[in-house]
Amino acid sequence: MDYLLTSNASSVWFAIVFVSAIAVATKMATTRRRTTVDSPCMKPSRPPMKVTFLIGQEVLSHFFRAPASEISRGDLFEFTVPMFGREVGYGVNRGTRDEQLRIFVEALKPSKLRSNVEPMLREVKAYFSKWADDGIVDLKHEIEEVLMLISARCLLGKEVREKMFDEFRTLFREIENGVSFVSVFFPYIPIPAHRRRDSALLKITETLSEIVKSRRRSGGTEEDMMQRLIDSKYKDGRSMTEEEITGMIMTLLFAGKLTSAHTSTWTGACILSSTKCLTAVVAEQKAIIRKYNGQVDYNVLLEMDTLHNCIKEALRLHPSAPMLVRKAHKHFTVLTKQGNEYDIPKGHTLASPVVLNNSMPHIYKDPEVYDPDRFSPERTEDKAGGKFSYTSFGGGGNHGCFGEAYAYMQIKIIWSHLLRNFDLQLMSPFPKPDWSKFVLLPRGKVLVSYKRRQEVPSTVQEETEDSA
Repeated sequence: MDYLLTSNASSVWFAIVFVSAIAVATKMATTRRRTTVDSPCMKPSRPPMKVTFLIGQEVLSHFFRAPASEISRGDLFEFTVPMFGREVGYGVNRGTRDEQLRIFVEALKPSKLRSNVEPMLREVKAYFSKWADDGIVDLKHEIEEVLMLISARCLLGKEVREKMFDEFRTLFREIENGVSFVSVFFPYIPIPAHRRRDSALLKITETLSEIVKSRRRSGGTEEDMMQRLIDSKYKDGRSMTEEEITGMIMTLLFAGKLTSAHTSTWTGACILSSTKCLTAVVAEQKAIIRKYNGQVDYNVLLEMDTLHNCIKEALRLHPSAPMLVRKAHKHFTVLTKQGNEYDIPKGHTLASPVVLNNSMPHIYKDPEVYDPDRFSPERTEDKAGGKFSYTSFGGGGNHGCFGEAYAYMQIKIIWSHLLRNFDLQLMSPFPKPDWSKFVLLPRGKVLVSYKRRQEVPSTVQEETEDSA
């Protein structure tokens, strides 16, 4: 399939093409994952603007590895400015944005994340302790609630979590509700959802700015993301302003909470739809808890390989971003699996359909089947397939997801607790994606019945210098 789109750079046309492309990609991937692809560059006949679709890991190297001067997101993510503010991300120049990315990466290093395990565990245990001994819940709602609590504790800090959580949650939902496909292409049109979004961001900025000022006056040293950003500095030695810290926190909160809610819910739906997977992942939890006498810390989470593969496989089939989009600032060529060479001109928009690239039949056996064992040491289908065979976390390189370790950590903590403490059963039909949302959460309720098991001990072990 070769596509090259040419036309005037109309936002309306691009919106139509982009949404249609996602629909086409998903249709192709979900209708028995039909991927007999003769050529990885698709060229629509009607040209709204010049767009090249890159399909297959053989043609993705430059897409992920090229420097920003050759391939970047351009202004495609300008819609995030009214969500996070003009002091961060795509509201600032590329140099400042790169500096902020460096600060993000430093703050989310695994060595920094170890201190988050204890507060995450406590939030998860406290939340699910309020469940009755048995019942039926909407898994999607429950996951979103507990992730908001985790985010408030680990990203925003105790001031928000303990004193103003309900108010903050309400405001944050207004920002979430202000994100749709309309918002992506027309982020500033004066519709009610955007007015509520703008008002909520203003109130959140005022609240978080006061917390930053208070901490700076008192010289506080909290163990949360807010404090790490307060302590961070640009390369020239300048500290970040209150507005910059607030914008970066909002970026992390949106990415960490929304995409983790997506992944956690799909993981649960997939595990609970497979007796084989459910049996294997519960057995792993029991073995690990016995091995460590009920203690859970960062190193224990790293040993949950079966659960890790279940999460990874759910993301392969249900990526939070079904399409990755970039702009080509310089001409380049790609060589396909069949040996054909294609020229990609400067100025083209580049689209990599994750849902297709994660489902190539020459890489993944029965790609439409949920099979976490495909990532086991005996198979490692993604690694055997070569670089960029799995791109749910952005494919690495210059555009990889810097929050991948944080995401896996909090999702593992949630599902480790649920699998150890409850018998679970999916009651509703397997969900379909909600295409009205920017992040493709399951559509409607995901009803799960639960029955509390005899409590499995789970204690938090403080990290020692030897385990750090």
